[in-house]
Amino acid sequence: QVQLVESGGGLVQAGGSLRLSCAASGRTFASYAMGWFRQAPGKEREFVAAITWSGGSTYYADSVKGRFTISRDNAKNTVYLQMNSLKPEDTAVYYCAAGVLHGSYNYWGQGTQVTVSS
Repeated sequence: QVQLVESGGGLVQAGGSLRLSCAASGRTFASYAMGWFRQAPGKEREFVAAITWSGGSTYYADSVKGRFTISRDNAKNTVYLQMNSLKPEDTAVYYCAAGVLHGSYNYWGQGTQVTVSS
């Protein structure tokens, strides 16, 4: 079992930055691929970014490529999402997720709200 807790969300002006954190419980964190997803009001949840267990590979949605960076610190059981050049369309609840493989996520956090004002 893995429990995930996101933090770092908030209100920011367009063009600003935020860093989200996702703290995981359990000693097997380092064996999981980690992902960030988001869900805007009235829309389906969508993929944002992912990182393999070693951190050797990362994946991004086209909409955030070049602006967001995913990273992880296995010693701290934490995955991060650095978000720069934020746009109003980035407004959403952001969730982190863990899974044995990228693309197959079994565990989800409760989400953190990100609001970007224009």
